[in-house]
Amino acid sequence: MGLWTLYMKEVRRFFKVQTQTIWAPAVTTLLYLMIFTLALGGGGRIVLGVPFATFVAPGLIAMGMINNSFANSSFGLLVGKIQGTIIDYLMPPISNAELILALVAAAVTRAILVGLAVAGAMMFWPGVDLTVHHPWAVIWFGLMGSILLGLIGVLTSLWAEKFDHNAAITNFVITPMSMLSGTFYVISNLSPTFQTISRFNPIFYVISGFRFGFLGQSDIGTTNEAVLHGAIGLGVLNFVLWVAIYYAFQSGWKLKN
Repeated sequence: MGLWTLYMKEVRRFFKVQTQTIWAPAVTTLLYLMIFTLALGGGGRIVLGVPFATFVAPGLIAMGMINNSFANSSFGLLVGKIQGTIIDYLMPPISNAELILALVAAAVTRAILVGLAVAGAMMFWPGVDLTVHHPWAVIWFGLMGSILLGLIGVLTSLWAEKFDHNAAITNFVITPMSMLSGTFYVISNLSPTFQTISRFNPIFYVISGFRFGFLGQSDIGTTNEAVLHGAIGLGVLNFVLWVAIYYAFQSGWKLKN
């Protein structure tokens, strides 16, 4: 009951301002599609065997999902700390595991809603084909990416002491990782050094795996076996992050000390 109550509280919090939390990000993502399609997709440009608009669309959907997952989970605890209402999260008789799960689940819910809104609009966009070739990859990488950024958001919310700290992580960590994740290009166009750097970016695997689900090919492979390594790696990374955040809550880091 406590887990469900906190989850619904977080969902209702962002749903009350759905114009800002769901529809505005969807419009922003569509603007990215329009701008980059006009700028880079002219002349019938083909990438990975498909028109540029079809190539970039899955990456934009995934990017919109993960960015909004981070935005949601990085907000709740931070506001509570600044406004002095953090006790509302710490006092109820729910475990730390339930608290983390509720915060991340709400972030994933927002990510899914944004993803559905963006995908629904893109289906009517000229030149975009969102035929799904591997449903498991769309579901897995969509969820793992949203959970990853949701967990990072919770960790950021724990660490931050003011909104400037949250904005710094967003502007100097999350946004560069998202924009340089292969959303708008294939990493084979990069120099070997930057290809290596890209492969250390977990969001690269989220974008590429999600794209594989739609196109049947991506930067990380063209078969289920090739993409499976990235899928397992994201799952392991999420587990490690969850454990780290759990022990941070247990110790009261930045909350009780």
